[in-house]
Amino acid sequence: MQLPAPLLEGHLLKRYKRFFADVELADGTVVTAHTPNTGSMSQCAIPGFKVLISANDDPKRKLKYTLELIQVNGHWVDTHTLRTNRIVEEALSQNLIHDFSDYRVQPEFSFGESRIDFYLEKDDEKVLLEVKNVTLCNNGIASLPDAVTKRGQKHLLELKSAVQKGWRGVIFYLVQRAEATSFTPADGIDAEYGRLLREVVAAGVEPLAYRTLATPEENRVAWRIPVIL
Repeated sequence: MQLPAPLLEGHLLKRYKRFFADVELADGTVVTAHTPNTGSMSQCAIPGFKVLISANDDPKRKLKYTLELIQVNGHWVDTHTLRTNRIVEEALSQNLIHDFSDYRVQPEFSFGESRIDFYLEKDDEKVLLEVKNVTLCNNGIASLPDAVTKRGQKHLLELKSAVQKGWRGVIFYLVQRAEATSFTPADGIDAEYGRLLREVVAAGVEPLAYRTLATPEENRVAWRIPVIL
């Protein structure tokens, strides 16, 4: 997926109130950028880290700038969670996710009491696929969540319900850390999420983790990595 262009380089000064980030640009100017990410970004939102931001002169916007990428351990990390599903949707349409080649794709599908990211269909097969953006990584092991997530727990139970109805249920982890070689739930942050993930997988929900390749020009689904439970 192509990223906005041109992107402006700067350094993060601070992130605050979840949706705001102060950035010092290369010329010394300090601007405030919108941060489209509700997570803690605990390993990304570090003062001094290099960032890339986009500019938009739409007068209806409260903030002109948007935080797009943060450089962590020498690699660009896409923290823009509003882009996550579009990256996966593009990959599905281009058959880059081999588990789901040539499926019909419908975004934002209502199921139970939730809105699941994608409904996939092929022949008589029905699939619910829920996407999660992963930016946490320790010693090459990516993990989620980076904060307690009741909503994420609810999605796991909805996928389990789909499996019980004869559908396929898939939890899809889009891993934004280039150094990640595997994925596991962040039990130390949200033990209940980890417990539920193992429970629903035992009931037939399929866990998939794919690493992205992010550059200042684009971000795309790249490699599948193992899920370790």
